[in-house]
Amino acid sequence: MSKEMNPFYDPSLKKRHLKDKLFKYFTISSLSISLIFLAIFLGDMIIKGSSAIQQTYIQVEVSYNEKSKKSYRKAVERKYINLLSRAALREIPMKMKNNPSLMGTKKLVWMLADDQVDMYMKEYYYKIKSRDLKTLKALIGDSRVEKKFNTIFFTHGDSKTPEYSGILSAMVGTILTLIVAMAVAFPIGVATAVYLEEFSSHGKWSQFLEVNINNLAAIPSILFGLLGLAIFINLFGFPRSSALVGGLTLALMTLPIIVVSSRAALRSVPASIRQAGYGLGLTKVQVVKDHVLPLAFPGIMTGSIIGLAQAMGETAPLIIVGMIAFIPDSPSSIMDAATVMPAQIFTWAGMPERAYIERTAAGILVLLTVLISLNALAVILRKKFEVKW
Repeated sequence: MSKEMNPFYDPSLKKRHLKDKLFKYFTISSLSISLIFLAIFLGDMIIKGSSAIQQTYIQVEVSYNEKSKKSYRKAVERKYINLLSRAALREIPMKMKNNPSLMGTKKLVWMLADDQVDMYMKEYYYKIKSRDLKTLKALIGDSRVEKKFNTIFFTHGDSKTPEYSGILSAMVGTILTLIVAMAVAFPIGVATAVYLEEFSSHGKWSQFLEVNINNLAAIPSILFGLLGLAIFINLFGFPRSSALVGGLTLALMTLPIIVVSSRAALRSVPASIRQAGYGLGLTKVQVVKDHVLPLAFPGIMTGSIIGLAQAMGETAPLIIVGMIAFIPDSPSSIMDAATVMPAQIFTWAGMPERAYIERTAAGILVLLTVLISLNALAVILRKKFEVKW
């Protein structure tokens, strides 16, 4: 019997199967293209950022005497001055002050090279005068030029000299800012979610709060920066560029995310848990505190960590409150001027020197590592503490 004679034959079946295959190929192609672009991005960052792990040093003879104490240019031979980092040369008088036993001595010292020398050693574009280049090649021939692990990148803050710039102050500022943000956003967000989900009468006031919380979760982040500028700096007079202001601004931005995720976690707890508590004579507060919250805690923590990771990657609101300032030293408290890693990366990206490009890529890799770690922690906590009903 032919297909046309079959009463169960659907003439559109072949067309539907074709559409199904096309849709499947389309989704696979889209996923493949996304992975390709992601691989290109990560590969480019790794290639550019990996060179920042090493820094060039030059071995020169340093004279510690009264002349070099007054002027660092007298500490080394004149022909080496342009090859060495100005920041490293400026440290010579300070070393003599801190260690008087150096006075009157001469020592061979490995000193940080200028950024142009570092670019030459890494085979990038460089600007070195022919006379200095001849001196540098002679040093290379004598094995007095080496590339060593760049500890400065992880132990120093920002600097006007590229070879002396690091990410430490931005990392410390990021940690202080996030501590303030979570110390404010987490308790308020969880308390708000508990009230709306467990204690509110679901009247007009609760509906008004829910609508506004959902709206806050969708507005551009730069508006939170304007809000932080108006309230925390202009109204309350908190120090501009401080981790306190930045943390409070990020707390405003993270708060809706924590509320929404916490409410979803509370809803996932079966009603039978609450009913069993009431059946045993427990009050509503006891049921929520001793039974509902502990069971919803993994979901609450997961949402909070994801909100924290999102806040960590924000730049726009922090620029508004001044956290893009030049910060060479790490802040010691939440009231000190500070910057964060995204703002530091943004600053380096706008610098003209080639050495800042590799530091920008290295900073991005550090930031991505922390963000991936936070998201992995959220997944691990969810898997470890998740209760299946």
